[in-house]
Amino acid sequence: MTAIDLAQEFPQDPAVVYLNHAAVAPWPRRTADAVTRFAQENLARGATHYPRWLNQEATLRQQLAQLIGAPSTANIALQKNTSEGLSAVAYGLQWQAGDKVVISDQEFPSNRIVWESLADQGVEVVEVNLAGPEPEQAIIRALDPDVRLLAVSSVQYGTGLVLDLASLGAACVEQDIWFCVDAIQSLGALPFDVNEAQADFVVADGHKWMLGPEGLALLYVSDRALNALRLHQYGWHMVEDRGNYDTHHWDIARDAKRFECGSPNMLGAYALSASLSLLLEVGIHQVQRDLLARVKYLEQALEELPQVELITDTGRPQRSGIMTFRHREIAAESLYQQLKQQGVICACRGGGVRLSPHFYTPLDRLRQAVALIP
Repeated sequence: MTAIDLAQEFPQDPAVVYLNHAAVAPWPRRTADAVTRFAQENLARGATHYPRWLNQEATLRQQLAQLIGAPSTANIALQKNTSEGLSAVAYGLQWQAGDKVVISDQEFPSNRIVWESLADQGVEVVEVNLAGPEPEQAIIRALDPDVRLLAVSSVQYGTGLVLDLASLGAACVEQDIWFCVDAIQSLGALPFDVNEAQADFVVADGHKWMLGPEGLALLYVSDRALNALRLHQYGWHMVEDRGNYDTHHWDIARDAKRFECGSPNMLGAYALSASLSLLLEVGIHQVQRDLLARVKYLEQALEELPQVELITDTGRPQRSGIMTFRHREIAAESLYQQLKQQGVICACRGGGVRLSPHFYTPLDRLRQAVALIP
């Protein structure tokens, strides 16, 4: 395989130190080029080559299936965002008063609000405190007989905590509990195996570590869960015979496309497919190694600053691309604003300042960012 020139793929503005991939990532050059080509084709020829567009969308489904180890593209649906995918699960399952959904106390609002919205159906949301030394065991202890679903993020957005999904999935299987994983802070950064996790549902938007655009997300639905979800959105695209516009008889698609009610986001498909092609060419295990080397560099550099205290638990065996810290004298929001004004693009999350490089981030940019911390 030809070596990938990462400097060419990511020609970053020298005035910017981009450490915010856990929010919205820059595109690789190949993604910008793919969008430009798509726009130029549309300008000149419209949808003349629409069958080719469908082939590109099919390629994207294959790439997503490969990224999570899905058994088939039949389990892959394309959604607008993570929240839409979570809503398809939350309002697809049939609930009874007294049912419980277990989440963690560190979830991003997307993976909290959707479950809280089921309160009018008598569903209770149980938040588990993850602050202890064994967060997985704390979650498993909360799985009592009334729990119908466990919904957690594979990586917590504020602290970077990585959960052992295999142990959680095994507990859910043992107790016949649905298992839903928000993988938005994993996919594109860390290896993910849906079979090892034994997850029924996996959702993730493409605009973070997958280096894609906003507006296109993955929804994985396992074989056992596919027919357990009722549909609440209907249209021409979610039927089995979607090319037959004249028939008055229709059947719901046999595969996960049943969750795609209308016209696809073809522009987004071209963009996300291009971004995933880069990650898959590099190899997700190599991406992880390079990313964690950069996070380790940040950890060691920050630990040398007496005015800084790490929030991310660096003693855990599993690590993510997130490094969050607090300043002992400067409030997190103030420090975040100071760094932003100096070109360090980061975030104020988890009670501190969150840094999230990616595998390609040059080490000199990391040194530059740390040097700007007062």
